[in-house]
Parts: sequence; structure tokens; C-alpha cells
Amino acid sequence: MKTDLLSYLTQRYYKDERSKTEPGPVITISREYGCPAKDVAARLSEALNNKLIVRGERPLWRWISKEILNEVARELEMDPEEIRYVFEYEKKGVFDDILKSHSQKYYKNDRKIRNTIGKVIRSLGVQGHIIIVGRAGVVLTKDIPRSLHVNLEAPLEWRALRTSEKKCMSIEQARKYALDMDRKRREFREYYAGKNTDYTRYDVTFNCMTLSVEEIVDSLIKIAELRKLI
Repeated sequence: MKTDLLSYLTQRYYKDERSKTEPGPVITISREYGCPAKDVAARLSEALNNKLIVRGERPLWRWISKEILNEVARELEMDPEEIRYVFEYEKKGVFDDILKSHSQKYYKNDRKIRNTIGKVIRSLGVQGHIIIVGRAGVVLTKDIPRSLHVNLEAPLEWRALRTSEKKCMSIEQARKYALDMDRKRREFREYYAGKNTDYTRYDVTFNCMTLSVEEIVDSLIKIAELRKLI
């Protein structure tokens, strides 16, 4: 479910985290570039909610990815476009950083933006009933007991083929692009976890080349039930 997502994020984020005695539940989905994380998240939230609706239970599950950009921008009092580069794993040069700090009244550097991203994602994880795609969600919510951390992977050639079709580029270009995105995502996680730590260990990993989205979702539903997330 993604309807009225910004309203949902705003309400959830500004609630007192201490109002709940037990944080979560939260599911995070990390992925190698080219794996269908958003498809898995969308179908998983739908499947989870179907079970809750039958039971007459609330609240329903939601999933988020880049939509969190707007909430972070709101918190920083900035235009979403001014911080989009962070969500796309880009970095500003030192000269550009200095120039903007003198020309913009509400300028925020990369560290401030990333720290705010972490704050918002952490708060959403604590509030619960949320599926977080990427954004270092595994690092920021790993200590929440009622959590499930998923990783999607696949052979590079399979991912390169999908990327080639999606981006209209050669297989060689797609291969390099996928590896570059994998590196940028790893560095983004390392900002919060540090290098060579265990904070990005996943509970379960799926091979997207051999398993369909439906098979992955069915498996996650069973695991969520065993973990008492639903």
C-alpha cells in the first residue's frame, strides 16, 4: 500500500517513539542492483495486509523506498531536489560544498542529510508495520527484536541482462553499471555501520534468478508468521 504515503510518514515520524513498549515489526529488503526489490515489497505488503484484513486487525503494512526523500527534505526544510543526489548515492565535491554553504541560507552538508535519513528510517522502524527497501534499513533497525532482514541477490550476468533491457545499454555497460551501484550502496550502508562490521548480516537471502517474486513472497510470509511479525 502506498496511498497517502507522505501523510502516513509524517504522522508516524512525529509520534513519540516511547509511546510503544515494543518497537516494530519491521522488514528490510536489501538487494544487489537489478533484483526486483520493489516488486517483492509491494506484493509482500499486499499479502501481509490480506491476512490482517481477514483477522480484522490493524494497522496495515506499508512499504517505502525513495518516497522517504520528501520526509527528509521536510525535516531539513529543503527542496527534495536539493538532496536527491544523496538518495542516488552521489557525493558533492569539496569546492561545490563550500560554494553552496555560502550561497544558500538553509544549506545542509552530506553528513547532516545522511544523519537525518538515518533518524527518519530508524523512527519508522520503531513505529512498525513498515517494509523498508534499501536506505541502509538493515543497519538502522537491526537491533529491533521484531524485525526481519532480507537480501536479494542474483548472478551478475542475469542482473546485467535485466539492466541492459531497462537502461537500453550494452551488456558490458550494464555489467559495469550494476557493479558501480552495488559499490555505492555498500558505501551508503557503511556510513552507518562502519566497514567490516556484522551489522549488515541478513536473516535470509534469496536468489532472484532461480526464485520468482511470488515464491520469495510466499517464503517471507511463512517466516514472518514464525517470527510472530504478523
